[in-house]
Amino acid sequence: MPETFLIDDFQRPDDLSAVGTRWEGLTDRVMGGRSDMEFGYRQSEDGRVLFLRGQVRLENRGGFIQARLPLDPAGGSIDASDWEGLRIRVRGSPGPYYLHLRTRQTWQPWQHYRAPIDVGTAWQEQFIPFAAFEGRAIWRGLDVSALKSVGLVAYGEAFEAEIEVARLEFGDRQEDAGSGQ
Repeated sequence: MPETFLIDDFQRPDDLSAVGTRWEGLTDRVMGGRSDMEFGYRQSEDGRVLFLRGQVRLENRGGFIQARLPLDPAGGSIDASDWEGLRIRVRGSPGPYYLHLRTRQTWQPWQHYRAPIDVGTAWQEQFIPFAAFEGRAIWRGLDVSALKSVGLVAYGEAFEAEIEVARLEFGDRQEDAGSGQ
């Protein structure tokens, strides 16, 4: 069993992720909110990265911007039960940021599992265990054998979001990886 499973390192010139799917942008405008967002790829000193930026606004019951990646090109789900969580290499401006997971059991658009990520101006690697993900608007526990998508989300308060991700993968806790958690 490999120690990690690469979801994306943003290096493919065709904009496909390492799992063969494309990132999608979503905002609270789908439910009447007013947040603005831009996402895509750009070059950094560490190579090509995914960026998400915009104004998160709370008016009209809003409050989020998101870049989401389907995990299975066929539209199904994948089994991540061989790993303990997600590893992410990230930097950005301060704000409340989260990783979201959706499963076969999250049928409604507002249902997901979320875990906070720490973001600072310097690159940092973090390990977020699956146990840290809490269900939102769902009563079932997280089933990592049926993951449909992963999302990078700026959420919950009015702020100017700016975040970059250099790598995202499934993996196990490693004490020497510079994890903030």
